Amino acid sequence: MTIASSSPPSRLPLGSAEEAATKPRTRKARAREGGGDGRLAAVFIAPALLGFLVFLLWPTLRGIYLSFTRFNLLTPAEWVGLDNYTRMVHDPIFWDSLKVTVEYVFINIGIQTVSALAIAVLLQRLTQSAMLRGIVLTPYLMSNVVAGIVWLWILDTQLGIGNEIIAGLGFDRIPFLADETWAIPTIALINVWRHVGYTALLLFAGLQAIPNDMYEAAKVDGASEWRMFWRITMPLLRPVLAVVLIMTVIGSFQVFDTVAVTTNGGPANATNVLQFYIYGAAFGRFQFGYASAMSVALLVVLSAITFLQYRLTRAGQTDLG
Repeated sequence: MTIASSSPPSRLPLGSAEEAATKPRTRKARAREGGGDGRLAAVFIAPALLGFLVFLLWPTLRGIYLSFTRFNLLTPAEWVGLDNYTRMVHDPIFWDSLKVTVEYVFINIGIQTVSALAIAVLLQRLTQSAMLRGIVLTPYLMSNVVAGIVWLWILDTQLGIGNEIIAGLGFDRIPFLADETWAIPTIALINVWRHVGYTALLLFAGLQAIPNDMYEAAKVDGASEWRMFWRITMPLLRPVLAVVLIMTVIGSFQVFDTVAVTTNGGPANATNVLQFYIYGAAFGRFQFGYASAMSVALLVVLSAITFLQYRLTRAGQTDLG
């Protein structure tokens, strides 16, 4: 009996199989493979992009347009060209508000940066307790309004516990928030108290990126803690410190809520910072065009300061190899 033999399945030559395996994918094939990831990324990005467009980009463009108009909510916006900017240049209250704001920024940034850097170095060199870091961050969890009200009670001239302690020590009571000399430094210190822990933790994170080997090598060479701070810590922390400075300067120029709940711009406009003056022009006197012009001027000033800080501090470069 004859058994029919089945023919073996046809196979590609070995060279052709290897060629097919190593053949580069076409652009369309790569696009098809990456299409799923791209669509998924778009889904995750969409909410943030929508928020950026609705709450940041559109209000900015709308504010720039209104800065060239006379607008009070009751009548349509009337185009006035550069009239609002001309008025701003000749407005003594605007320049006084800018001077008060700059004074606040210098006090706040100077004390906050030095204090935060000291706290961060102590946390990194002496202890890395998570509980201690939580305690340092606690004031930041309080809103600016609540912090302002609490310190308003503490520093009250007649009933505040702060002035009670001062009087108990035999000194005269100090009108911290009712005196032209004390008001801005006091508001600056209130905001330092609230933000210094958060700033310190940002710097602490930067310190964690510095290799420990550098400190150990410096100790072997006989370097003191002070010398290691200036020769190792500060140069290697510079990029993080630069970014922190940019963030804190921008935030300081936008101070508003602490002033609103403690001094309301007084006494005698001593704490009438620029944001508070803009708010008064817009929602107190309904001069939205003029308020928008001052807001655009503040935007230009902050953009220029940020650019200069970024270039001078070389925030985008690092000395770590």
